[in-house]
This record gives sequence, C-alpha cells and structure tokens, in this order.
Amino acid sequence: MKIPSNILTLLAGIALTLISLWYGKNHGLLPPAASNEADLVDGLFDAMMTVSMGIFLLVQGVLVFSVIRFRRRQGDNTDGPPIHGNIPLEIVWTAIPAVIVLVIGVYSFDIYKQMGGFDPQAANDPGVTQIAMLPGEELATPLIDASKAKPAHNHVHLAVGIGAFPEDEGKMADVNVDVMGLQYAWIFTYPDSGITSGELHVPVNQEVQLNIKAQDVLHAFWLPDLRLKQDAIPGRDVELRFAPRKVGEYPVVCAELCGPYHGAMNTKMFVESEEDFSNWIQEQIAAIDDSTQTVAVNSADRTDGDFLKPFVEEMGISDVDRTVLQQLHSHPAVSSDRTAQVVNALSPAA
Repeated sequence: MKIPSNILTLLAGIALTLISLWYGKNHGLLPPAASNEADLVDGLFDAMMTVSMGIFLLVQGVLVFSVIRFRRRQGDNTDGPPIHGNIPLEIVWTAIPAVIVLVIGVYSFDIYKQMGGFDPQAANDPGVTQIAMLPGEELATPLIDASKAKPAHNHVHLAVGIGAFPEDEGKMADVNVDVMGLQYAWIFTYPDSGITSGELHVPVNQEVQLNIKAQDVLHAFWLPDLRLKQDAIPGRDVELRFAPRKVGEYPVVCAELCGPYHGAMNTKMFVESEEDFSNWIQEQIAAIDDSTQTVAVNSADRTDGDFLKPFVEEMGISDVDRTVLQQLHSHPAVSSDRTAQVVNALSPAA
C-alpha cells in the first residue's frame, strides 16, 4: 500500500518536532543551575537547542533524501534538469530563519529584563542623565533644565549590569562585595567588615550584589554555574546581582582575553550556609585583628638585626664565621652602628 506523500510529510514533521522538543529538554550540556537567574537563562538555551536540533534534522534529512532519491542511476548519462532557481522556495528559507532570529532576540531581551538588566529607557530619560567623570570633577553647568526633566522610571540602574529582579527593585542586597579585576586576579572586598580575599564567599538563598571594576584592561566576570557573565570595564561601575540557591564550590573565570596569562585568571566562589558564612566572616575579622596586633607589638623598639634574624635563619646562613663579620664591622666605609646590628643578627652568638 502506497502512503500519500502529504501523509509522509506530516508524519516526518511530527517526528522531527517530537525529537527536537525532547532534545531541547535533555541535551545535558549545562551544569546544574545554581541560582534563580540560571533557570531563566536555561529556558532560553533550551529553546535555542530545540530550534537548532529541528533545523539540523530538517536540513540533514533533506540532504539524505536527495542523495537517495535523486542519485544517478546506472546507465544514465544524461544531464540534470536546467533548474536555475525557485523564488518561492528562496523566500521561504529566508523568511523562516529571519522570524526565528527575531523571536529569539525578543525572548532574550525579555529574559535580560526579568533578570534586572540595564533599562535602555532609563539611559535615554533626561531625568536620569548618566555621565562618567573623573574623581573630584564637577559639572560647571547642569546638563539639562531641571524644569524640563521627566520623572525617572521606577526601574533604573545607575550602573550597567544585572540588577535585582523587578519585584525586588529598590531593596538593598543582603551582601555587598566590591570586586576588582586586574591582570591576572580577582580581588574581593567586603566593605561592611573590611575583609579582602582572593576567593568569593557568599551565603545561600540571599541576595548578593557585586560591584565590579577593572584596574587595567577589560575583564569579564563569569560564573558558569549561575549562567552569569558581566564585563569589568576600566573607569566604569558595573553591577551584578544574584541569589545562589545551592551550597557548593563554583568556578569564577575571566571570559575576556586580557593578556598573556588570561587563562590563569580564575578563582572560586563558595556558597555556604548562613552559619558557615558568618563563621568565615568572623575568622577573617579575627585574622585581621591578630595581624594588626602583631605588627603593632613587633614594630616597637626592634632593631634591624631583630628584623633580619628570621630571614637569616631561613636562608641557612646563621653559621657565618664571626671573624668575617667583625672585619665587615670594622670596615671604615660602613657605618659601625648599622653593621653591628647586622653582625648581631648573623652571628651564632646573637
């Protein structure tokens, strides 16, 4: 029994759609989502993978069908039909990708807006004028007439980047961290406690705001497990806000080619329970206090010899002949007081 071609085409379309939908949800290309923002990005990525798989199967299926259906038969040495083009077909295969790209673009913009991304309307609003100035600079004259200024939008970010979700707009983040990118490291400073670290520690299920800057060149702060990436721009304040929801250790990567050692510019983000995060804060504060007290105690009434002794012992040169040291001490070109301190530090009798 011969099945009509339109039925075959319909069955093939149904199969292609089902396979594409299944693959879009089961591709396994992403690590487990570790933040609320990651769910939004994953939805966009799944949609793109569904469309990509559908297009791939369609194109490859047509190629395989054409190879089999229109292959040269044995003994057939004639030329193929002189087909120079098909205007309707060309319009269709141009219009369909254009519509797909447009839909994905609108969808991605909506995701970015839901994540608290930069509002372009706020940037163009005369009531929310933004300008970059050097520290200490002041405007000689106002940029706009205050009487003509329009009311500012409710959804406004004075810094470029990813802010809070629209429903959390205006609320202060639970944790604020200043991030400095430089060749070739990330430096994290907690302004509320004065802690500086080479690793990022944040509490789980709390809003975290990173205030990102670059010291030298462009960098990109990338958290793959949170699906977040934000450029660090010299001379520009950048904001990145998120809410981690899974305790664990996550990589922090620079995703912008920033120099010859760009590949080594990575560190870790530790998402901890509220108790563990509080303990880490207290440990860091205690370490800062101990270091301050040690410096204050040891810096008083210490000679150069006292400072040099531990370095000399570490270098393994504490057994230097005292006679040689005394010769150095008696050399007329060297200050006797300073040399005596060095002698005392290096001498076994010191």
